Amino acid sequence: MNDQKQDVNLGVAYLLWGLCVFGVCGIHRFYLGRIGTGLLYLFTFGLFGFGQVIDLFLIPDMAQERNRFLLEKLRTERLLKFADRGEEIIRRKTAQLLNQVQKNLETAPKPQPSDPMLILLKAAAAHNNVLSMGQAMIATELSADTVERLLKQALKQGIAHIDNDPETGAVRYHFDL
Repeated sequence: MNDQKQDVNLGVAYLLWGLCVFGVCGIHRFYLGRIGTGLLYLFTFGLFGFGQVIDLFLIPDMAQERNRFLLEKLRTERLLKFADRGEEIIRRKTAQLLNQVQKNLETAPKPQPSDPMLILLKAAAAHNNVLSMGQAMIATELSADTVERLLKQALKQGIAHIDNDPETGAVRYHFDL
């Protein structure tokens, strides 16, 4: 992409028109961006001279139109370049935000389950599926009455069974997880 404004020079267009004196007609049309009619003029000697004479008066408008086209093309190229930069910035910022969110999710404390039975089951899983009454109270941070009710409920539902520790004789709750 060219960042410089390209202007069609009116004087150059008239000089190229003047080549018709030497039998080369339509070259000015190539310069002004009209390739199709430039070929037609080249092979028909400027539409038998009539088109060449008419172009003598049309060259200023054709040059102005070509300059407008080139200016709009330049503006479009600059806008596209700007849009590409913006897209790259957005892509980079999005990646940074996603990384930051991922780090925040990894470092954020895991929410504790609100269901007391679920808390009890997770505590049992952390203690090789065996809990005492005291371990259950510490893990769930609930009162003794609430933990006892939860343990009885686990026994009724068949989630756990009760047994004594062979060495100490203490009551242990074995969970089937």
